[in-house]
Amino acid sequence: MRIIAGKAGRLAIKVPAAVARPTTDFVRQAIYSILGERVENARVLDLYAGSGAIGLEALSRGAATCTFVDEHRQACAVISENLTRAKLGGGHVIKAEVASFLKRDATTYDLIFADPPYWKHHGDKDAIGDLLKGRLIAPRLAPGGCFIAEVSAKQSSPAADDLTLTSRREYGSSAILIYTHAL
Repeated sequence: MRIIAGKAGRLAIKVPAAVARPTTDFVRQAIYSILGERVENARVLDLYAGSGAIGLEALSRGAATCTFVDEHRQACAVISENLTRAKLGGGHVIKAEVASFLKRDATTYDLIFADPPYWKHHGDKDAIGDLLKGRLIAPRLAPGGCFIAEVSAKQSSPAADDLTLTSRREYGSSAILIYTHAL
């Protein structure tokens, strides 16, 4: 696992044992190709951060700040270590359960990423669907911002009353969903 481009491009990063399925370099490259210049000077939120690869990539590519949220202590320690090794400023790591964090946070973000554990079988917890049904994302999303979620390609795209799904792209076993504010 490595940071792909920007100031810390090609730097290998650690992945905590608690992260069973980190976002691949290929999928991260695809996400950042889609986002393009939106990343520069953006306020970024990386939910279910794991290794921090998504947010580290954003900081490396010129994001102003990135808040990393994960409930696992080991993941938070690894993200902090990766930030130090990459020599990237603007990163802030928070150990918290994602829904609880979103309920108490008052900040708005230009880009919000979420890569929870995949839904594997019908009836499994649908973390993205729960965040959208709970209307936890839209209040944190700045005008013109994007919510980018990674889910299993087998999973349907969850609907939201306050956000619009603008794109779904599949890459192997992963699907990238991009939501913006509903018009």
